[in-house]
Amino acid sequence: MADVIPENHLRLAPPGVEGRFTTALALMGQAAELAMVMRPAPGAPQAAMKGQQDYVTAADKAVEKLLREGLLAAFPGDAFLGEETGGARRPEGWRWIADPIDGTSNYARGRDRWCVSLGLFWNDTPMMGIISAPTTLKTYAAIKGCGAWRNGQPMKAATTKSTSHAMVEVGWSPWVEKGWYEARMVNVLSTGAMPRTLGSGALALADVACGRQDGYLEKVIQLWDVAAALVLLEEAGASVTPFLQQGGLEGGAQIFAASPALAAPLAAALGLVGQTTTP
Repeated sequence: MADVIPENHLRLAPPGVEGRFTTALALMGQAAELAMVMRPAPGAPQAAMKGQQDYVTAADKAVEKLLREGLLAAFPGDAFLGEETGGARRPEGWRWIADPIDGTSNYARGRDRWCVSLGLFWNDTPMMGIISAPTTLKTYAAIKGCGAWRNGQPMKAATTKSTSHAMVEVGWSPWVEKGWYEARMVNVLSTGAMPRTLGSGALALADVACGRQDGYLEKVIQLWDVAAALVLLEEAGASVTPFLQQGGLEGGAQIFAASPALAAPLAAALGLVGQTTTP
């Protein structure tokens, strides 16, 4: 993971970020290795249920413990918010926000579509994000003002010009009202775009940031799911709705991210006119 962000760009990091990034990157490598060792074999889900289709595995807890203990040992004045163990949502100063396994439903069945996601905020501003997808050997990273990178190569949102050439993912969850998901898939199909639902919000947003798909919509998603991806999207030039300003700091909220040229037509088709922000 050493060359995730080139050294000449890392030196441009805002004060206080470079050292935290270096430490976090090393811990994310350990977290990814631990998750791979603990990864269940394919078959029936090997997890406990927090709710309908809401899984938690032993790896979720172990990876979060590794990150929490490692980061707070290195930076004892920082705060930490994790999906499994909680924490203060809006403390002042530096805070780490971790999703130890994003895409747990995939992970619990031995599938490949999952990641470890870690964001860093200063007050309410996203400053840094790292997403490690060990099954595909991909590490996505961004620092505010330093660009977005995948395995050391720059990332940019797609330049797709027509919705009929687009690929758009819609996230499913049990927390949306009956019929919402089906209606949004109809909306996507009406544009001529190819729909997807792959089970990891963090990786879906990373795919928008690196140009591998043109849009992602999820109605109810949590801060730990998107904390790392918000910096990736900003630095990659994607268009994103104001998740943090629309309730994301306090609880679950909607997010829509898209490639710049298709943000407006996709937002119109999905009933989100006026909600996207341009790069």
